[in-house]
Order: sequence, then structure tokens, then C-alpha cells
Amino acid sequence: MIIVCQKCDSRLQVDEAKVPARPFVVRCPKCNSSIDSGLPNTGEQSASILVEAPAAENARFEQPNPAPLFQVDQKADVIGPVSPIEKLTELLSGLVSQPAAAVRNLPYGRPAWDPRKALICVPEEHRENIARSLSESGYKVFVATDTRQAVDRMRENLLDLVLLDPRFDPVEQGPVFVTREVNILRPTQRRRLFFVLLSPSLRTMDNHTAFLNNVNAIINVNEIADLPKVIEHRLHAYNELYKEFNQVLGVPAL
Repeated sequence: MIIVCQKCDSRLQVDEAKVPARPFVVRCPKCNSSIDSGLPNTGEQSASILVEAPAAENARFEQPNPAPLFQVDQKADVIGPVSPIEKLTELLSGLVSQPAAAVRNLPYGRPAWDPRKALICVPEEHRENIARSLSESGYKVFVATDTRQAVDRMRENLLDLVLLDPRFDPVEQGPVFVTREVNILRPTQRRRLFFVLLSPSLRTMDNHTAFLNNVNAIINVNEIADLPKVIEHRLHAYNELYKEFNQVLGVPAL
């Protein structure tokens, strides 16, 4: 159950198994204001409560707001929006002019029209560098600025890689919600998602610690410059591990 603070719009997750049947009030950890649960009274209800209920529901059930796609470079000479036809023409032109060697250098030979999709959940200071480096390495990158964008993008089940920093959106408990979305995946879905922890303290390529943290790889923030290479190295080992398994299921490598 998700409760939205009416004052600062913070989203709080409450375990439904522990939610009482009667209305209750919780304290917002961000602005310290009282938040009404919005549950209807089981006893008497006034006409004013019945009238205000739809407005409360609209505040709590919002439209999805997934993390946006990261754009590497915008042409300075383009004035106004670019039409879909112009975008398609530019994409086809790039594919035709791209040499075969460049295609082979994409992650595991994936074609340019099917890049690996990555979600970046890191503090603002590292977003630009990480997103740019992965994008230039052939990834389709989505950058989340808050927990809601990260969770909404993950629930589309279209990602191949999620990169999480434990300092991401601490006010909204970003690491908790992102990790939860990974942990609730079915085994078949979890095997198709490569989960990377970007840590300020843990060692890069520490497989034992990665296992204890339920992630596929750990990369120290001091080695961001080598991040694409480290991810490719770990992904290669991961694909080798599940090579026969993927062949039996008839699914491609990540």
C-alpha cells in the first residue's frame, strides 16, 4: 500500500499485512507532517467525507512517470522539434554507414536496432558521466532522478541492466524500493536482469560480497571510468554461466 503525503508529495510504502482495518495516521519522514491513510470509516460517515473521497483517491493513484531516455548529443544547428521522419532517416543513415567492425563491438554482437537497455539510479553527481559512457558503449540508457521514475521504468519489464547506488534518492528510500522490485521478480525474469551495485566502499569485482547483496556485480565509484568494461566482463561471465540454460529455453544472451 502506497500513501502519498499531501504536503510534499512523498510516497510511503506500508506493508498491507500490517495495515489496520480502521483509518490511521502516519508521520511523513520528509516534512514531518501527519498523513491520513485515506481509508474509509467502518462506522458512521458524513456526507463531506463521501464527497472528498474521490479527490483523495486521485492524489494517491497517479499516472506512471518512468525514467526518461538519456540523449547523448543534441545538434546545435537544429531549430525546433525534429520530426519522426527525420529521426528515422538519421537512424537508417547511421546503420548504413556504420562499418561491420563497429557492429561487432556492440555488446555481444547485438544489432544497433536492439541495444541493451539500462536504468541508472545514482546520485546526480555521477548521472551524466555514467549515462554518457554506457550510451557511447551501445546501451539505451534511462536515467531516474527519483524513486518513482525508477520503479515505474522497472515495472515495464523491458530492462536488461539496472545500476543502483545506495545513495540514490535517500529521502524516498530509493535503494529499498529499487531492490524490492528486483527481489519480487520471478526466477525467469530475474535471470534476464543484470543488477549492478555502484558502491562508495565495496571493492570492484568482489563476487562474494555481490552474492551476499543479491546483485550480479559490484563496482566501486572510484572506477566509474572503467564501468562499461567492468560490466561487459561480468556480463560475459554471466552469459557463459547460463549459456546451456538459455539454449534450452531458446532465449538470447543478455
